[in-house]
Amino acid sequence: MAEQATNKKAPVIEIGITTFLEADPDPVTGKRITHAERIQRAVEEIVAADEVGLDVYGIGEHHREDYASSAPEIILAAGAARTKRIRLTSAVTVLSSDDPVRVYQAFSTLDAISGGRAEIMAGRGSFIESFPLFGYSLNDYEELFEEKLQLLLEICKSEKVTWPGGHRPAIDNLGVYPRAVQDPLPVWIASGGTPQSVARAGMLGLPLALAIIGGQPARFAPLVELYKEAARKAGHDPDQLPVATHSHGFIADTKERAEELFYPPHVAQMNKLGRERGWPPYGRASFEAARSLDGALYVGDPEYVAEKIILLHKNLGITRFMLHSDFGSIPHEDMLRSIELLGTKVAPLVRQEIAKLYS
Repeated sequence: MAEQATNKKAPVIEIGITTFLEADPDPVTGKRITHAERIQRAVEEIVAADEVGLDVYGIGEHHREDYASSAPEIILAAGAARTKRIRLTSAVTVLSSDDPVRVYQAFSTLDAISGGRAEIMAGRGSFIESFPLFGYSLNDYEELFEEKLQLLLEICKSEKVTWPGGHRPAIDNLGVYPRAVQDPLPVWIASGGTPQSVARAGMLGLPLALAIIGGQPARFAPLVELYKEAARKAGHDPDQLPVATHSHGFIADTKERAEELFYPPHVAQMNKLGRERGWPPYGRASFEAARSLDGALYVGDPEYVAEKIILLHKNLGITRFMLHSDFGSIPHEDMLRSIELLGTKVAPLVRQEIAKLYS
């Protein structure tokens, strides 16, 4: 468990939303939201999140029928034009199957539209559809990410880039434009919890985002320590490096309403993915274990969700929490209400209680 030092200044805790723009059929009615409608809803969610004071909204890149999020930066740009404060990030960009030059150009353009609020979360992706779609071999899975991350960081650092080439063709002292408003454009490393990716983030001195979608979040504490130790050994100050987590969840005015809306699509999605990946069946017992105080599912009323986030900070020392709310079958008004409660009820409770830990 992370040590809490009362003589330290209380950290700024950012609270936000992530989504993959899930568009599976309603498990009860069979009705399916269109990709166009799910994208339009996402823009409204970004606006709502900004209005209630949330800090960040992220969209993860996917290339499957059940998600409408193959171009996160375009959707984020639509939200950027209608918001003032909220930060806008991928969650994640599948960098291995993309071109770092185009990634930078897309997000520097988003940075311009938003007035300096764009971020990139770079990851390898937990789904592999983008690799055959864009002509990459899974045999090069690790090598692709290492090479493309290095190039992306070079582009962020320097207007003119010289690159020897590899999986991507060489670049000979060419400029990459437009340049981002932020210098450098923030790049996070997104990890599902492998020691190698966590250590890489620390060594590079980059912010770390952990996807915690199962088990007990407290068990990720050794990975956070590994990240900080790798940063320290590389000459970076780990106290200056943000650590974020993203976990599934949903908030309603009552625990019962939250479960009523969230449980059916969540179970359907977990079992669908389980059939693809060989997971055991997921049902009520699995759900209740995950929803418990020590579990990785943040479903309930504002006070309970806040309590879980506070515990997460105590255990991991996180500086950002992102609630992954992602079901197109949940009525839009209920999703907007969840965002409202996260911003107006949960976030103030979390910040107030965490400030007490350092007083």
